[in-house]
Amino acid sequence: MQLPIQITLHGIEPSDALYNSIHEKAEKLDHFSDRIMSCRVVLELAGRHKHQGKQLSARIDLKLPGGEIVVTREHDEDLQIALRDAFHAARRQLEDYVRRQRGDVKQHPVEQAGRVDRIDLEQGLGFIVTPDGREFYFSRDNVVTPRFEHLSAGTQVRFIEDGGGEGPQAKRVSAHGSHAG
Repeated sequence: MQLPIQITLHGIEPSDALYNSIHEKAEKLDHFSDRIMSCRVVLELAGRHKHQGKQLSARIDLKLPGGEIVVTREHDEDLQIALRDAFHAARRQLEDYVRRQRGDVKQHPVEQAGRVDRIDLEQGLGFIVTPDGREFYFSRDNVVTPRFEHLSAGTQVRFIEDGGGEGPQAKRVSAHGSHAG
């Protein structure tokens, strides 16, 4: 890691093995992003409980341009497990951060509302009209619920817009409201 790692221990005995383990795990984060500005690791022995034994906590705080990743993991007996789990979670969040920065975040299609304008049960196709007047074709295979045969003109539906070869198509059509029979 390019910047020094700040390590804070509360109620835990310092050791070279512990510091080396933290440094090794922190250096692996550099493989996922070279933009980490700081890394702070806090290990803590929380209050003791009569029946639960030790409660160990590992907190990692990564500062990045335009963001911060904070992860805390706890374990009842083993500090190394809490530390491993915290670094694993920090790595996953760092990967997500890098994807967002690159614009690689998967965009989910926006669900739209409309009503069935006309339907041809024999041919297994229909048309949906949206409140703004756009028309979308759909087939029997695009209907999720209820069954295609239960749709009729006027049925309120939700769908995902898809540009098809025959023009705008509706995918994942599902009825809502009281007109579905």
